Amino acid sequence: MDTKEIDKEGNPQGLERNNSPFRIIISGGGTGGHIFPAIAIANEIKRRKPDTEILFVGAENRMEMEKVPAAGYRIVGLNVVGLNRKHWWKNLGLPFKLASSLRLTRKLVREFEPDVVVGVGGYASAPTLHSAQKLKIPTLIQEQNSLPGVTNKILAKKADRICVGYDEMERFFPKEKILWTGNPIRQDISDINSKREEGQVFYKLRPDMPVVLVMGGSLGARSINVGMQNCVDCLLSKGFQVIWQTGQYYYQQMLPSAEGKEHLVMLDFVRRVDLAYAVADIIVSRAGAITISELCVVGKPLILVPSPNVAEDHQTRNAQALSARNAAVLLPDDRVEHDLGKEIVELFQNQRRRELLSQNISRMGTTTAARDIVDEVLKLAQMGRRKKEACKDK
Repeated sequence: MDTKEIDKEGNPQGLERNNSPFRIIISGGGTGGHIFPAIAIANEIKRRKPDTEILFVGAENRMEMEKVPAAGYRIVGLNVVGLNRKHWWKNLGLPFKLASSLRLTRKLVREFEPDVVVGVGGYASAPTLHSAQKLKIPTLIQEQNSLPGVTNKILAKKADRICVGYDEMERFFPKEKILWTGNPIRQDISDINSKREEGQVFYKLRPDMPVVLVMGGSLGARSINVGMQNCVDCLLSKGFQVIWQTGQYYYQQMLPSAEGKEHLVMLDFVRRVDLAYAVADIIVSRAGAITISELCVVGKPLILVPSPNVAEDHQTRNAQALSARNAAVLLPDDRVEHDLGKEIVELFQNQRRRELLSQNISRMGTTTAARDIVDEVLKLAQMGRRKKEACKDK
């Protein structure tokens, strides 16, 4: 693969330039952990090459069908779902949906004629990248997790470049195709140091009291919510202020735990997460790859509670990658209901440990991931353009 440098205009140096717009497909989704990187990559492409034509391919009835159009991009939905590991009988229709999605993606790829196809993970990326690879179109995989899924391991064999967010990924992918870029994050999180006072006003917090931020994902985490029910009174009595994100599924159920309590902010969803990060002194969170990438940039003392309900337990691997570097506290999900309050209090009381965690996690953060990934996307797009031109000349 050509690895020449990118110039200031975003063109690979040393390669002939074609003035017609690039055409790029970005595929994947299902969760915010896939969608936010995809949109960040698209935004960086548009910043560098405003006339680029971008088409998203996602899964029907998943959150990308709302988030992607809201970001200003066109999306096509596939009737595809993931493997259900708990209830095998729910997978009976999976081969038919996969076959239908493959037919549709072959048609989409042929009609759209992309110069490159980017896969960010999620249900829709598999048929889209497979179809592109069959048609000899360059493909790039953006792997967010420290433990890749089976689909990406298979697709990686014919991918041209694999951009990863963790070290030592040659255990899973061909070494010569790997480039460490980190994971793209939302732009408003890149600089939170100047937002603390704004965050205190926004959340109505006192500046002289420590803040604990507890997040269990947009839908919520039952174990973390039960753990907070068990310890929130204790935390408030010890002088903490608490921002508690319950998730949409659990908000009404948890609401009685907040009634009449000062210094407690209960939310179903954290809409200004940049301000929440800015005011927090300790953060409790699930261990999704993109969340971790954001928290590495934020650099606050962190307690990670990996979800056990995700494919191949990749959140535990993500959390272990940080705890092994003394960059976060790993609290297993089966302990959180009873031990969450104790872990928060002990961590706050140990200032030296908090400082060490902050120093170590900050070293793992990067704000240049989208830029570095798009460097590779544009190189591959130029390569795809030359392949198309070579085919026309034959």
